[in-house]
Amino acid sequence: MREYTPMMAAAEARKRVAWQDKVYREHLRRSGPLVLDYQGRKISVDRNVVAPVPYEFNLLAQAARKELQAADSVLDMGTGSGVQAILAASKAKRVLAVDVNPEAVTCATKNVAMNGMASRIQVRQSDLYTKVSGRFSLILFDPPFRWTAPRDLWERSTADEGYRTLQKFLRESRAYLTKDGRIILGFGSSGDIAYLKSLIKANGFRRRQLLKLPQKNGWTYFAFRLT
Repeated sequence: MREYTPMMAAAEARKRVAWQDKVYREHLRRSGPLVLDYQGRKISVDRNVVAPVPYEFNLLAQAARKELQAADSVLDMGTGSGVQAILAASKAKRVLAVDVNPEAVTCATKNVAMNGMASRIQVRQSDLYTKVSGRFSLILFDPPFRWTAPRDLWERSTADEGYRTLQKFLRESRAYLTKDGRIILGFGSSGDIAYLKSLIKANGFRRRQLLKLPQKNGWTYFAFRLT
Protein backbone atom coordinates (compact mmCIF):
# COMPACT_ATOMS: atom_id res chain seq x y z
CA MET A 1 0.00 0.00 0.00
CA ARG A 2 1.37 3.41 -0.93
CA GLU A 3 2.10 5.93 1.81
CA TYR A 4 -0.01 9.00 1.14
CA THR A 5 1.58 12.43 0.73
CA PRO A 6 -0.67 15.36 -0.26
CA MET A 7 -0.12 16.44 -3.87
CA MET A 8 -0.68 20.12 -3.09
CA ALA A 9 0.83 22.99 -1.15
CA ALA A 10 0.70 22.78 2.66
CA ALA A 11 -1.71 25.73 2.85
CA GLU A 12 -4.10 23.97 0.46
CA ALA A 13 -3.90 20.78 2.52
CA ARG A 14 -4.75 22.71 5.72
CA LYS A 15 -7.71 24.31 3.95
CA ARG A 16 -9.15 20.89 3.11
CA VAL A 17 -8.63 19.53 6.60
CA ALA A 18 -10.44 22.60 7.99
CA TRP A 19 -13.31 21.90 5.58
CA GLN A 20 -13.53 18.32 6.84
CA ASP A 21 -13.76 19.60 10.42
CA LYS A 22 -16.59 21.92 9.36
CA VAL A 23 -18.46 19.02 7.70
CA TYR A 24 -18.09 16.95 10.86
CA ARG A 25 -19.30 19.75 13.17
CA GLU A 26 -22.38 20.22 11.00
CA HIS A 27 -23.13 16.51 11.33
CA LEU A 28 -22.90 16.72 15.13
CA ARG A 29 -25.61 19.40 15.12
CA ARG A 30 -28.02 17.10 13.31
CA SER A 31 -30.57 15.90 15.85
CA GLY A 32 -32.55 13.19 14.12
CA PRO A 33 -33.53 11.41 10.91
CA LEU A 34 -34.37 13.26 7.71
CA VAL A 35 -37.15 12.45 5.24
CA LEU A 36 -36.48 13.55 1.68
CA ASP A 37 -38.34 13.54 -1.61
CA TYR A 38 -35.59 12.47 -4.00
CA GLN A 39 -36.54 12.42 -7.67
CA GLY A 40 -40.00 11.24 -6.74
CA ARG A 41 -38.71 8.66 -4.25
CA LYS A 42 -39.27 8.94 -0.50
CA ILE A 43 -35.95 8.55 1.32
CA SER A 44 -35.46 8.39 5.08
CA VAL A 45 -31.94 9.11 6.32
CA ASP A 46 -30.99 8.05 9.85
CA ARG A 47 -28.83 10.36 11.94
CA ASN A 48 -25.62 8.33 11.58
CA VAL A 49 -25.98 7.98 7.82
CA VAL A 50 -24.72 10.59 5.38
CA ALA A 51 -27.58 12.38 3.64
CA PRO A 52 -27.46 12.50 -0.18
CA VAL A 53 -26.74 15.88 -1.71
CA PRO A 54 -29.59 17.40 -3.75
CA TYR A 55 -29.92 15.76 -7.16
CA GLU A 56 -28.80 18.88 -9.05
CA PHE A 57 -25.43 18.58 -7.25
CA ASN A 58 -25.27 14.78 -7.29
CA LEU A 59 -23.02 14.24 -10.29
CA LEU A 60 -22.62 10.53 -9.56
CA ALA A 61 -26.38 9.99 -9.81
CA GLN A 62 -26.69 12.14 -12.92
CA ALA A 63 -23.82 10.39 -14.69
CA ALA A 64 -25.10 6.96 -13.67
CA ARG A 65 -28.55 7.68 -15.07
CA LYS A 66 -27.01 8.56 -18.44
CA GLU A 67 -24.77 5.48 -18.40
CA LEU A 68 -27.27 2.91 -17.14
CA GLN A 69 -28.58 0.26 -19.48
CA ALA A 70 -31.36 -2.19 -18.78
CA ALA A 71 -28.97 -5.14 -19.03
CA ASP A 72 -26.53 -3.73 -16.46
CA SER A 73 -25.65 -5.48 -13.24
CA VAL A 74 -24.77 -2.72 -10.78
CA LEU A 75 -22.70 -2.57 -7.62
CA ASP A 76 -23.43 0.51 -5.51
CA MET A 77 -20.35 0.81 -3.31
CA GLY A 78 -20.88 2.80 -0.10
CA THR A 79 -24.63 2.99 -0.61
CA GLY A 80 -25.43 5.10 2.48
CA SER A 81 -29.19 5.71 2.47
CA GLY A 82 -29.53 3.55 -0.65
CA VAL A 83 -30.60 6.40 -2.91
CA GLN A 84 -28.11 5.61 -5.70
CA ALA A 85 -29.13 1.96 -5.71
CA ILE A 86 -32.82 2.88 -5.86
CA LEU A 87 -32.24 5.24 -8.79
CA ALA A 88 -30.15 2.60 -10.55
CA ALA A 89 -32.78 -0.10 -10.04
CA SER A 90 -35.37 1.98 -11.86
CA LYS A 91 -33.54 0.84 -15.00
CA ALA A 92 -30.94 -1.84 -14.27
CA LYS A 93 -31.84 -5.51 -13.94
CA ARG A 94 -29.80 -6.22 -10.80
CA VAL A 95 -28.29 -4.04 -8.07
CA LEU A 96 -26.14 -4.96 -5.10
CA ALA A 97 -25.79 -2.16 -2.54
CA VAL A 98 -23.06 -2.40 0.11
CA ASP A 99 -21.78 -0.25 2.96
CA VAL A 100 -19.33 -0.68 5.82
CA ASN A 101 -21.64 1.21 8.21
CA PRO A 102 -24.24 -1.19 9.71
CA GLU A 103 -26.61 1.72 10.34
CA ALA A 104 -26.41 2.63 6.65
CA VAL A 105 -27.23 -0.97 5.73
CA THR A 106 -30.32 -0.84 7.96
CA CYS A 107 -31.32 2.54 6.55
CA ALA A 108 -30.84 1.48 2.92
CA THR A 109 -32.77 -1.75 3.50
CA LYS A 110 -35.74 0.25 4.83
CA ASN A 111 -35.62 2.66 1.90
CA VAL A 112 -35.41 -0.14 -0.65
CA ALA A 113 -38.47 -1.80 0.85
CA MET A 114 -40.36 1.51 1.19
CA ASN A 115 -39.82 2.18 -2.54
CA GLY A 116 -40.89 -1.31 -3.63
CA MET A 117 -37.41 -2.29 -4.87
CA ALA A 118 -36.68 -5.30 -2.65
CA SER A 119 -36.93 -7.73 -5.57
CA ARG A 120 -34.27 -5.83 -7.57
CA ILE A 121 -31.85 -4.61 -4.90
CA GLN A 122 -29.89 -6.65 -2.39
CA VAL A 123 -28.36 -4.70 0.50
CA ARG A 124 -25.36 -6.10 2.36
CA GLN A 125 -22.79 -4.97 4.92
CA SER A 126 -19.32 -5.08 3.37
CA ASP A 127 -16.02 -3.26 3.78
CA LEU A 128 -15.40 -2.65 0.06
CA TYR A 129 -15.34 -6.13 -1.55
CA THR A 130 -15.08 -8.32 1.56
CA LYS A 131 -18.67 -9.62 1.17
CA VAL A 132 -18.99 -9.16 -2.61
CA SER A 133 -18.75 -11.90 -5.21
CA GLY A 134 -19.27 -12.01 -8.96
CA ARG A 135 -18.71 -9.38 -11.62
CA PHE A 136 -20.61 -6.22 -12.48
CA SER A 137 -20.95 -4.20 -15.64
CA LEU A 138 -21.26 -0.95 -13.66
CA ILE A 139 -19.76 -0.03 -10.28
CA LEU A 140 -20.81 3.25 -8.63
CA PHE A 141 -18.67 4.84 -5.94
CA ASP A 142 -18.66 8.24 -4.25
CA PRO A 143 -15.61 7.71 -2.02
CA PRO A 144 -14.53 9.77 0.99
CA PHE A 145 -12.84 12.89 -0.35
CA ARG A 146 -10.52 13.72 2.55
CA TRP A 147 -7.47 11.80 3.78
CA THR A 148 -7.92 12.42 7.53
CA ALA A 149 -8.70 9.70 10.07
CA PRO A 150 -12.46 9.22 10.58
CA ARG A 151 -13.67 9.89 14.12
CA ASP A 152 -16.62 7.48 13.89
CA LEU A 153 -18.48 5.27 11.40
CA TRP A 154 -20.45 8.22 10.04
CA GLU A 155 -17.25 10.03 9.12
CA ARG A 156 -15.93 7.01 7.22
CA SER A 157 -18.20 8.25 4.45
CA THR A 158 -16.29 11.52 4.17
CA ALA A 159 -12.79 10.80 5.57
CA ASP A 160 -10.40 8.03 4.51
CA GLU A 161 -7.11 8.01 6.45
CA GLY A 162 -4.21 8.15 3.98
CA TYR A 163 -6.67 7.26 1.21
CA ARG A 164 -6.30 3.58 2.16
CA THR A 165 -9.88 2.76 1.11
CA LEU A 166 -9.49 4.57 -2.22
CA GLN A 167 -6.20 2.79 -2.90
CA LYS A 168 -7.74 -0.60 -2.08
CA PHE A 169 -10.83 0.09 -4.19
CA LEU A 170 -8.82 0.92 -7.31
CA ARG A 171 -6.44 -1.96 -6.73
CA GLU A 172 -9.20 -4.57 -6.37
CA SER A 173 -12.00 -3.35 -8.65
CA ARG A 174 -10.77 -4.91 -11.89
CA ALA A 175 -11.49 -8.39 -10.48
CA TYR A 176 -15.17 -7.43 -10.03
CA LEU A 177 -15.79 -5.86 -13.44
CA THR A 178 -17.07 -7.66 -16.51
CA LYS A 179 -14.94 -7.53 -19.66
CA ASP A 180 -16.52 -4.26 -20.82
CA GLY A 181 -17.44 -3.06 -17.33
CA ARG A 182 -16.94 0.48 -16.15
CA ILE A 183 -16.79 2.48 -12.94
CA ILE A 184 -18.56 5.79 -12.34
CA LEU A 185 -16.62 7.64 -9.66
CA GLY A 186 -17.56 10.90 -7.97
CA PHE A 187 -14.89 13.17 -6.50
CA GLY A 188 -14.25 16.82 -5.69
CA SER A 189 -11.45 19.34 -5.38
CA SER A 190 -12.16 19.44 -1.63
CA GLY A 191 -10.10 16.26 -1.70
CA ASP A 192 -6.74 15.56 -3.31
CA ILE A 193 -7.87 15.20 -6.89
CA ALA A 194 -4.31 15.13 -8.25
CA TYR A 195 -3.65 12.09 -6.06
CA LEU A 196 -6.86 10.44 -7.27
CA LYS A 197 -5.78 10.87 -10.89
CA SER A 198 -2.36 9.42 -10.10
CA LEU A 199 -3.98 6.36 -8.48
CA ILE A 200 -6.28 5.84 -11.46
CA LYS A 201 -3.32 5.85 -13.82
CA ALA A 202 -1.17 3.66 -11.56
CA ASN A 203 -3.90 1.01 -11.49
CA GLY A 204 -4.20 0.89 -15.27
CA PHE A 205 -7.60 2.55 -15.71
CA ARG A 206 -8.51 4.98 -18.45
CA ARG A 207 -10.32 8.07 -17.12
CA ARG A 208 -12.93 10.19 -18.86
CA GLN A 209 -14.56 13.22 -17.24
CA LEU A 210 -18.33 13.00 -17.67
CA LEU A 211 -19.56 15.95 -15.59
CA LYS A 212 -18.06 18.95 -13.83
CA LEU A 213 -19.75 21.36 -11.42
CA PRO A 214 -18.02 24.39 -9.83
CA GLN A 215 -19.54 25.40 -6.49
CA LYS A 216 -19.90 28.80 -4.81
CA ASN A 217 -17.83 27.50 -1.88
CA GLY A 218 -14.81 27.27 -4.17
CA TRP A 219 -14.74 23.53 -4.68
CA THR A 220 -15.43 21.77 -7.98
CA TYR A 221 -17.08 18.37 -8.22
CA PHE A 222 -16.63 15.77 -10.95
CA ALA A 223 -17.98 12.48 -12.23
CA PHE A 224 -15.48 10.24 -14.01
CA ARG A 225 -15.89 7.07 -16.02
CA LEU A 226 -13.08 4.55 -15.51
CA THR A 227 -12.54 1.68 -17.94
